Amino acid sequence: MFRFALRRSAWAIPTLLLVTFLVYIALRMGTDPLASYMRSNPRATRSKIAQYKELNGLGSNYVTGYFSWLQNFVTFNWPNSIKGSREVWPELKDAIANSARLGIAATTVGVSIGLTIGIFAALRPGGKRDVAVNTAAFVGISIPPYISAILLQLLFAVYWSKWFGNTLFPTSGVYPPGQDGFDLVLMLKHMALPTFVVAIQVIAVYSRYMRSSLLDVLNSDYMRTARSKGLSEFRILMRHGVRNALIPVITIAALDIGAIVGGLIITENIFDYPGTGKYFLSAFGNGDFPLLMPLMVIIVASVLLFNLLADISYAILDPRIRLD
Repeated sequence: MFRFALRRSAWAIPTLLLVTFLVYIALRMGTDPLASYMRSNPRATRSKIAQYKELNGLGSNYVTGYFSWLQNFVTFNWPNSIKGSREVWPELKDAIANSARLGIAATTVGVSIGLTIGIFAALRPGGKRDVAVNTAAFVGISIPPYISAILLQLLFAVYWSKWFGNTLFPTSGVYPPGQDGFDLVLMLKHMALPTFVVAIQVIAVYSRYMRSSLLDVLNSDYMRTARSKGLSEFRILMRHGVRNALIPVITIAALDIGAIVGGLIITENIFDYPGTGKYFLSAFGNGDFPLLMPLMVIIVASVLLFNLLADISYAILDPRIRLD
C-alpha cells in the first residue's frame, strides 16, 4: 500500500502542474491581473508594477510566466494582495479553516444520515419507507442550495423571532460581532444553518447511491451463501452487504469533492460566512490574482488527495483489490 501511495503521488504531481497551469491561463484571461492591479493602485510607480508582474509571472509568454509564478509559490515568495497590500497566507489560512470546519461538519452529517436512510430504504424496496426516502431524496436534489438557504433564514430568523421573540440560529458569520476568543457553542450555533443547507443535498444524493448499490449487493450469490451458513441477518447486512455496497459509493464520494466546494461557495455568501467561497468571489470580483492562485492550488491538491484516499479505501473494504 505504501508503494501504491508513492506511485499515485508521483502521478499526482504532473496532474497538479497541468491543472494549475490551465487555471493560471484561465485567471490571466478572465481577470486581467495587471489591469486589476493598476485599477486598485492608480498611483503605483513603474518599479512597483514591474515587481508585481515579476512575482506573479505576468510576462507575455504563458509557459515561462507560469513557471516564474510557480518558483515564487514553492519558495513562499508570495506577492501581497492588490488591495491594501495584505499578506495572502493569514487571510487564506483563516478562510480554509472556516470552510474545512463547515465542509467536514456538513459532509459528516450528510453522509451519515444519507447512508443510513439509504440502507433502510433498500431493505424494503417498493415499500412505504422506500417511497418516502426516494421522494424526499428527489426533493432534496431538486432544491438549489440558495433556495433552501433563504427558506431556512426566513424560518429560523424572521418567523422564529416573530413567534418566540428571539432567533434560534444566527444567520451570518462565525461569531457575533465583538466576540473575542474561541467559543465552541457560539461557533456551532452560527454553523448550524449553513451546515444543514450543504447537508441537505449530500443526504439526498448519498441515500440514492446507497440504496441503489445495496439493492445490487443484496441479490448477489455471496449474500445467499452467507444466509445458508446460518449467520444472523444483521451480521450479513453489515459485514457482507453494506461493506461491499460502500465500494461504488466511495468512488462517487471522491468525485463529489468539487460539488461540495461549489455548494460551499454559494452557501457561504448567502450566510456571510468567512470561508473560501466568500474569499474566492471577493478575490475574483477584484481581479486579485495573488489571492486566487494559492487557493486554486490548494483546491486541486485536495481533490487529488481525496482520490488517493478513495483508492486506498477500496483495498480496505474489498480484500480482492490489491494495490501493490
